[in-house]
Amino acid sequence: MDPVISDPAVKPSRVRAYVALTKPRIIELLLITTIPAMVLAADGWPGTWLVIATLIGGTLSAGGANAMNNVVDRDIDVVMRRTHRRPLPRELISPRNAFVFGALLGVAGFLVLWLAANLLAALLSTAALVFYVAVYSAILKRHTTQNIVIGGAAGGAPALVGWAAVTGRLDLAAWLLFLIVFLWTPPHFWALALRYKDDYAKAGVPMLPVVVGERATAWQIVGYSILTVLATLALWPVAGMGIVYVVVASLLGAIFIFQAVRLFIDPARAMQLFVYSTLYLTLLSGAIVLDVLL
Repeated sequence: MDPVISDPAVKPSRVRAYVALTKPRIIELLLITTIPAMVLAADGWPGTWLVIATLIGGTLSAGGANAMNNVVDRDIDVVMRRTHRRPLPRELISPRNAFVFGALLGVAGFLVLWLAANLLAALLSTAALVFYVAVYSAILKRHTTQNIVIGGAAGGAPALVGWAAVTGRLDLAAWLLFLIVFLWTPPHFWALALRYKDDYAKAGVPMLPVVVGERATAWQIVGYSILTVLATLALWPVAGMGIVYVVVASLLGAIFIFQAVRLFIDPARAMQLFVYSTLYLTLLSGAIVLDVLL
């Protein structure tokens, strides 16, 4: 038994520590792409119960993946300024308990999606969990500068889960939604990596800015930003989007590329791009929902 759990005086902080293991802010960002995929798949509102159940299942699965990621990354987190206050480096939770907690969340997420939606949605969510923990966290992150590029597949999974929850299959538009998030992930995360380049270098993690430098990273950010915008515009003919989506996606995309070019000129603007990229994905998802429902 984890000795801290038996101390009543620290139970409130322990609850917060378990919540922190799930990385709620990352979960919010992942779920942003689930609802538009469901609305687009249904060509309208897919039903409140199905949306709520899918979001719950996705939250449990993503939370489980993040909790187990904390276990894999605990040796890195303890030496990085950005992450040294996480629960495991502070020894608020044992690695064993954190892993069991994550696994239980993953199983619960699978069961909720299977029972409330269908087996395909449940399998996709669990496959993303396994990929994120066993492939990205344990292998890619520590061995290649392309870690976040390949790892972006896990971030794109919620769009597939949302689509599958409604239709029980994966259509071309679902894969395009996946591709949008996949291409969006590198500029989003590399902007953060630029800001914390020294942290990653200290931890021995071969993030792109550490290995190739700021200017080369910024150049790739520009390239992936352009590809992301092109993918969003491709959704217009593939999914039959209307004028609302086209106008919003074009405007947001122009600003995204502009922010990336500014970063290339001045790498000190990394956090500005990081913040905007989050807003970009949120507003783009909202535009999909609005376009369909209107």
